[in-house]
This record gives sequence, C-alpha cells and structure tokens, in this order.
Amino acid sequence: MSESIVIIDYNIGNLRSVQKSFEINDCDAIITNDHKTILKADKIILPGVGSFRDGMNGLLNLGLVEVLNEAVIYNKKPFLGICLGMQLMANRSYENTETKGLGWLDSDIVRFDFTSINKDFKIPHVGWNSVKFEADCLLYKGVPDESDFYFVHSYYHDLHEDIVTGSSNYGYQFASSLQKKNLFGFQFHPEKSQEYGLKIIKNFIAL
Repeated sequence: MSESIVIIDYNIGNLRSVQKSFEINDCDAIITNDHKTILKADKIILPGVGSFRDGMNGLLNLGLVEVLNEAVIYNKKPFLGICLGMQLMANRSYENTETKGLGWLDSDIVRFDFTSINKDFKIPHVGWNSVKFEADCLLYKGVPDESDFYFVHSYYHDLHEDIVTGSSNYGYQFASSLQKKNLFGFQFHPEKSQEYGLKIIKNFIAL
C-alpha cells in the first residue's frame, strides 16, 4: 500500500508547483486542508510564500495548528517546511509586527540587516545561491555540497539551537536548511531548483 503525502492548503500560494515536483518524482501528493486527511497522512509538507502573519492566520483560521501539532509533534510524522513553511516552525517572527509561530523550533524570524557590515544587498534575496552542508541530512543524499538552489525571501531563522544542516551567504551566513528529528526545513525552494531540488523531494518521499 502506497504512502499518503499531503501538501497543506492554508490559502498561501505556490501549492501547485510543489505538487508538480512530487508528480515528477512519480508520487501523488494531495493538496488539502481537511483535518482527517492530514491526520491520516504519512508525511506532511507545508510550503508557502508571503508574510509570516498571513501564514499563521491561515493556519489558525482553518484550525490547522492543533491538527499539525497532533500529526507532527505528537505522532512524529515526517514534516517538510519550505520557505515560509520553514519559518512558521519558529517561536515568533518580527516581520511587520511580532507574531507567534508554531513554536516547534527555538528560533526567531528576523529580517536581513546589512548595516553592521556596511554593505548594500538588495532585499528580498532573490535568485540562485549555494548551500554549504553543515551536518548530515538524509534529504541531501546524492546532492553535492555547495550546490545552488533558488531563494526568494527577506527573513531568515535566528536559531538558538544547533539544528542547521545547510548555510548560505548573503552578506553574511544564515541558516538555509535545518533538521530536528522528524522536522525538515528549507529556506530555498526545492521545487524551483531543478535537478538537485527534485532530488531533495525524492529523498523526502523515500524516508
């Protein structure tokens, strides 16, 4: 019997492109916000582009915070957070106003700030950037160290725990991927990162 994989629909865009990356890997991932379907799923993906506050409001309004806590934290199902989905795992974000996150990771989401290094980098950080592996991660199996991936973001994790699996440099080093037990997060977009991004998706399917 094949596994059930769900992509959480919480009224934040980019869902179809994530679903397509699973289809390319011969896997049917269901886009849904149905509580029962999510709780029955074997693996869960939370993608997303947009603001942290809108993302949390989407989850709260659909009653998905409790569902995700049960499925991911208590039942330990593999979870993949992409871009905003990775950020929502944090304690809080300082985007616009302070907003409480899912609280799964001991981290804050902060904006790029280049004043201390006296450099003028454009925000948001958009385009291809390399990822240096900092720790073993099953989802990087078969992916060369310092491969390039596609980023679109203005904020990143300021982590207070040692869970970084990959880092990138944009004026200074920031965490571009992480893993904590069954939680996996990527600040970049694997679904938009061609061969090696699709390899990450394939590795998640194979967990």
